Amino acid sequence: MARIGLMFLMLIVGISPRLAAQQSIVYSQYIYNGLLINPAYAGSHVQLSATLSYRNQWVNFDGAPQTATLGVHSSVNKSKIGLGLLATSDKIGSYTNTGIFGSYAYRIQDRRGGVFSMGLQAGIHNFRADYSALKLKSGQDPLLTGTVSELKPNFGGGIFYYSKKFFGGFSVPVILTHSKFFNKGLEQLALARHYYLYVGVIVPLDRMEKVKVSPSLLIRAQEGTPLNADINLNVIFHDLISAGVSYRTGESITTLLNFKLSEKFNFGYSYDWTTSEIRKYSNGSHEFMLNYRVRIRGIHRDVECPQYFSH
Repeated sequence: MARIGLMFLMLIVGISPRLAAQQSIVYSQYIYNGLLINPAYAGSHVQLSATLSYRNQWVNFDGAPQTATLGVHSSVNKSKIGLGLLATSDKIGSYTNTGIFGSYAYRIQDRRGGVFSMGLQAGIHNFRADYSALKLKSGQDPLLTGTVSELKPNFGGGIFYYSKKFFGGFSVPVILTHSKFFNKGLEQLALARHYYLYVGVIVPLDRMEKVKVSPSLLIRAQEGTPLNADINLNVIFHDLISAGVSYRTGESITTLLNFKLSEKFNFGYSYDWTTSEIRKYSNGSHEFMLNYRVRIRGIHRDVECPQYFSH
């Protein structure tokens, strides 16, 4: 019974039973929090920027993914360098993947005011399986007892370019495909390598640029699986509110809202309307984001900080 339940969970998250490939964390608010998928994004807000986010995926689905992240980044050395830190915790049933990564980006500004950056990140994953948390109808399975935990290093990289009306990038956040046998009676679990290609524009609809539209596209590739894409459209009002919709191929339709609460605080919320077969068992996914930005004297005194909705 335990093995059947575990196999079902693997199928739900896109895992094969022989070599289970752990999916990357799925986000909807990456549009305004690019550090989640690209280390080259570090420093792009110029001032110190800290973002806390929480995602509850597939509501009412027992054992569904729950993800919490904290990302902090800032530019230094007159905005020529970006430094960042990203901490994540992704829980699926009795399995947890916790990671902490530091990022470094070298930033080059062109004559037109655009910025091109090259970024690297490095850190560790903690893979943990708590079999004692499993609720088995047929009693305890001797193969599924106790807790197994292991630390694994990893690294990744990316490039990113943004200007007043264009942004785009490419990244491979984790390069090493670590594998581990969590239990002799189960098959191998591996961390898959993912590739992200992201591009978008910001188009003013009036001379005063009070209303802007921002279409964008994210192509997500995982080795051994078909391409997946997000088609996004956001409308920005007076640089205070952004409302948008996104279509994730074969998976969901997302509605997004972002608010500039003050000069320092920004809040975002998104809801994923599931379109796959999982919709029969779940009411969709919620994602919340809170962003805080502040200038630090001596670091950001003579540099220009971009608008919150600029990229």
